[in-house]
Amino acid sequence: MNLRHRITRIALIAALVLPAVPVAAESVLLTLTGAVTDGRVELTRADFEAMDWHEFATSTSVTDNRPEFRGVLMRDILTRAGAEGSHVRATALNDYVIDIPVADFHRFDVLAALYMDGVPLSPRDKGPVWIVYPRDDHGILADIRYDMRWVWQLVALHVQ
Repeated sequence: MNLRHRITRIALIAALVLPAVPVAAESVLLTLTGAVTDGRVELTRADFEAMDWHEFATSTSVTDNRPEFRGVLMRDILTRAGAEGSHVRATALNDYVIDIPVADFHRFDVLAALYMDGVPLSPRDKGPVWIVYPRDDHGILADIRYDMRWVWQLVALHVQ
């Protein structure tokens, strides 16, 4: 038996005998529940990447500068999820919860930001998903009621 056949045979035996290495599933960044398609929609980074992206710079109540945010419009996420409701209950990684009127997402270009100043958001810096309002574009958004709706470390939206 020549060397080529021997290597092929060893590779075939190894493929049949060794356990298959499971492919890691891409982690879910945001889960939508309630009045959405099939009652539950899970979005991964790939799902976000497949949607239209938007960006803007705006001041925040928690940064010293005027960062550039990049992400997907909240209204586009709700449309993709087949959401039908007047409010979303946004939940953060630290269990912060607030109800946000869906009307906000149609009135303003509110982002589900995944990047700040070109850097992917991580849980250490308010990510991986942060609800960001275009605060500098509309004077009313400087009101504390809207500041409370800037949910960082967003993990879930319950549509009601």
